[in-house]
Amino acid sequence: MKRQTGGTTRADKVRSRVVIPILESHRLVQLADRLDWEAMETEAQFIRANKLKNAAGRPPQLRALLGALVLRATRQMTYREEEDLIRNYAPARYLCGLTESDWTPDHDTIHGFVMLMGEEGIRLINEYVVKMAVAEKLADPSVVVGDTTAQEAAIPYPNEMRHLAAFMTSVAAASKRGGHFLKQFMQGAAGKFSAAKKKVREYRLFAKTKAKRSRVLSQMIRIVSGVQQRLSIALEATCPARLSKYGKVAAAKARRLHETMRRLLPQIRYWLKTGKVAAGKIVNIHIPELYAIVRGKVGKPVEFGIAWGMRRIKGGYLLATCAQSKSEMKDSKFAVTAVDEHISLFHSAPKAFGYDRAGHSQQNVEKLKSKGVRHIGLAPRGLTPWEVTGPMRDKLIAERAQIEPGIGTIKSKKYGFNKPAARSTSMMGACGQLAVLGFNVTKLVRELADRDDLRLTG
Repeated sequence: MKRQTGGTTRADKVRSRVVIPILESHRLVQLADRLDWEAMETEAQFIRANKLKNAAGRPPQLRALLGALVLRATRQMTYREEEDLIRNYAPARYLCGLTESDWTPDHDTIHGFVMLMGEEGIRLINEYVVKMAVAEKLADPSVVVGDTTAQEAAIPYPNEMRHLAAFMTSVAAASKRGGHFLKQFMQGAAGKFSAAKKKVREYRLFAKTKAKRSRVLSQMIRIVSGVQQRLSIALEATCPARLSKYGKVAAAKARRLHETMRRLLPQIRYWLKTGKVAAGKIVNIHIPELYAIVRGKVGKPVEFGIAWGMRRIKGGYLLATCAQSKSEMKDSKFAVTAVDEHISLFHSAPKAFGYDRAGHSQQNVEKLKSKGVRHIGLAPRGLTPWEVTGPMRDKLIAERAQIEPGIGTIKSKKYGFNKPAARSTSMMGACGQLAVLGFNVTKLVRELADRDDLRLTG
């Protein structure tokens, strides 16, 4: 006789849907209801069409991916955490328009969409949100203030021996999968890699004086120079077309490291010889585009990352511009660039513009006047008189002071503008725009809810 069991088997289980009511006052629900998703999809489709080589493959679910992008902007999280949140958290599914669907974008899909949009695409969406705030009479583009700031990268403090050690470690890892010639290079340079490890250990544990540190560093430079010569020969012999998918990635990584070290070694030798930092000094072996930004702050005179220009329109909304090079985002230049970008977005110059004294010069004043700015609030240097007086000057000073709290907010842990989990300057730019987008959409939905006497939850 067959024994009866008390439990249910897997076949007996019936798949069921759990109906969870979502409060209309939830912050994510209000975001989903108030944003114009069709307009955002149009912007996203335009960006996608400009970046893709062809339209092959399945059409993307832009509504869901844009919802995931906005969700990511409102709080800092990993991509796997975001996938889990969208899959199991009802307000997040509502924001993504997935309440009637079983599909959930995985972490790779979300990451790929963020990379596809990039800094330029997320900036366009952020501009749309700010225009929406202006249309709702929550912001006034006639009054603008500007400032520059630094976005710190998630890298260790630059150190010459650390650069050389990271190069040796990374080249060894890349060469193992970079094809036949790079593997041969590793076998032939095994002695140099072993000697490099000993020098790193000696530098960290036993080099206690400046003279000894310089001597060990010079010896390490000679070892790395020898590795560079061997690596150059191996890379010339390597044919990417004959490599597998991962082999091509590894060989490309080794090539980038070789090119970066080719620029870095003369800079290190210059520092050893003169005690001065070379112009355009590389601060990270993996992201050579980063640079040192002198801020003069107490406790943090120098920040390592990329520079940004910030604009704050009256009402508190922020617009951000990522510098493409170190020389681009100087205070004296951005004082005029900020107005140019404002004209490009709103098709007219602001009536009043404020900036700190770093942007003051008679040349900048004349340029701003020629662009149509009536009240120029560039804080003067020394005993130079203000271009504006009375209540307008006080108003611009007050507006200028309020841009600092906004920048501080996007640098908080909630939005994660500083030290984002990014391995390239392009992704750092995307993360920076996401932080500004999160700040703006959070402010927008809060102020719209306040106007409707709705108390937000969640």
